[in-house]
Amino acid sequence: MTTGKINVSVENIFPLIKKFLYSDHEIFLRELVSNGTDATLKLKHLISIGEAKVEYGNPVIEIKVDKEGKKIHIIDQGLGMTADEVEKYINQVAFSGAEEFLDKYKDSAKDSGIIGHFGLGFYSAFMVAEKVEIITKSYKDEPAAHWTCDGSPEFTLEPADKTSRGTEIILHVAEDSLEFLEDSKISGLLNKYNKFMPIPIKFGTRTETLPKPEDAPEDYINETVETDNIINNPNPAWTKQPTELSDEDYKNFYRELYPMQFEEPLFNIHLNVDYPFNLTGILYFPKLGSDLQIQKDKIQLYQNQVYVTDNVEGIVPEFLTMLKGVIDSPDIPLNVSRSGLQADGAVKKISNYITRKVADKLKALFTENRADFEAKWNDIKIVLEYGMLSEDKFYEKAGAFVLYPTVDDTYFTLEELKEKLKEKQTDKDGKLVVLYAGNKEAQHSYIETAKEKGYEVLLLDSPIISHLIQKIEGDNSGLTFVRVDSDHIDNLIKKDENTISKLSDEEKETLKTSLEAYIPKAYSVQLEAMDSQAAPFMITQPEFMRRMKEMSQSGGGGMFGMGNMPEMYNLVVNTNSDLATNILNTEDKSHQEHLVKQALDLAKLSQNLLKGEALTAFVKRSFEMIK
Repeated sequence: MTTGKINVSVENIFPLIKKFLYSDHEIFLRELVSNGTDATLKLKHLISIGEAKVEYGNPVIEIKVDKEGKKIHIIDQGLGMTADEVEKYINQVAFSGAEEFLDKYKDSAKDSGIIGHFGLGFYSAFMVAEKVEIITKSYKDEPAAHWTCDGSPEFTLEPADKTSRGTEIILHVAEDSLEFLEDSKISGLLNKYNKFMPIPIKFGTRTETLPKPEDAPEDYINETVETDNIINNPNPAWTKQPTELSDEDYKNFYRELYPMQFEEPLFNIHLNVDYPFNLTGILYFPKLGSDLQIQKDKIQLYQNQVYVTDNVEGIVPEFLTMLKGVIDSPDIPLNVSRSGLQADGAVKKISNYITRKVADKLKALFTENRADFEAKWNDIKIVLEYGMLSEDKFYEKAGAFVLYPTVDDTYFTLEELKEKLKEKQTDKDGKLVVLYAGNKEAQHSYIETAKEKGYEVLLLDSPIISHLIQKIEGDNSGLTFVRVDSDHIDNLIKKDENTISKLSDEEKETLKTSLEAYIPKAYSVQLEAMDSQAAPFMITQPEFMRRMKEMSQSGGGGMFGMGNMPEMYNLVVNTNSDLATNILNTEDKSHQEHLVKQALDLAKLSQNLLKGEALTAFVKRSFEMIK
């Protein structure tokens, strides 16, 4: 037996390891299982190139919990180590790796933004153990070795009587970590971190019921058998080629990833690249609707099938963090804080690749089956609209598949829309006016008025639409978007013809003065000569002011402070209506006030603006009129 002291500059590094990684101390199991996996895969490689003359067999990694003895065993059938290799890899390399890691990151110990702790490896065992043993036998014909360390820099190394190839690590669990002796805790961690690792992982056994034989009697009781409880799927869908997978395979994998998710995904995008970096994965578009407050962190990041995190900020473009799925890349640097991660060149290339791949897939889906794409539009539009605003590379490609639906459920691309509208919706100054509604029900009367003129009205109801149309207008000169309730229709698309007013200029001034005496300050009175059949009073909300306010409220853009501005409305009064003439000619001031208030309330009611006390008073007044 030999004893020795690990050569360290920090006297007793173990308490430091434990303290530094305390918030994440559960990762010890991920690290030790990963090491076992690496040892097994390395052996497979050595056998394949003829360097190791042994049988590979069907290796598994086994985890055993001894609750009574307060021990956890992690056993692999990999290449194992000789005593010299233990000395080299455990006492020198692994320890210096742990020390270097701590030295590098001790200043940011409070930064929970450190993603993963790969590289720390074996010594993470001391986060939960007061003593660690390694019993290992190499695939080479050399004696087994037994290494023991009690969390101080002293260790012992002696021969062992282990006869089977591989390594067993025994953790003597510390008093403050006894929770890790619970089967449910270990099972939960294996499911979280090791669910898709490439070597089968055994944790206990389970009872399996054998199928009933065809000729079994009525009272036959199915036989049961104890079988290894393999907790992982070593060959998950993303490790295969897209040609090997059916639609059903993709859906089954989605269910495997999200067992509590009952809705099917709309479609998936399979990522597979090996140059200039390695990346595989599958992204799924779930049903999203128009809600921006979607739970993010649903994409899982793996490194060589080992789970790392579900915070993929910086790796996946922000607009795609609303998707679900898996990304696996050995090229993502993990021992860095998130700010470092985003600045990394490889990470930026990965993010750009994912953006491009998603755009290409969307274009293909649109081209291959437009009707299906249109049917799914409302469930995916929020992601695509957000992408157009936040990623220039996505915006450049989006014209080929982003849709603009009308209130009648007809879908156009922007170029199709321009072509469709140019004949009727070009105003006298040559500007193409795109009319849209934000709410089909609330703006129904305005939509109907526009349709009577033969105009198309789009339905654009996402919470970020004001930002998006601002951007589209900026990139398409001669194009303007106007919400259908922002003015009366003849002002929205100005043609050369003017309707003649029945009232003289003098009568209009008198009428305006009378109206303003009873109309609240929030409304700007606007007299317009319209068709006599048009509504006498109409409330509109100026496009510019409303849009800026919406942009300010939904974050970014807009004018500073406009989000808190009170609502501003125009009251458009049709001077050719009988009601306008009636108000003008009424001598009785109280009757005149009654007419104006009733008409204003009706206009407010049509815009869903009549609420509370004002609505109660209106209903009471209306009943009085029909006694």
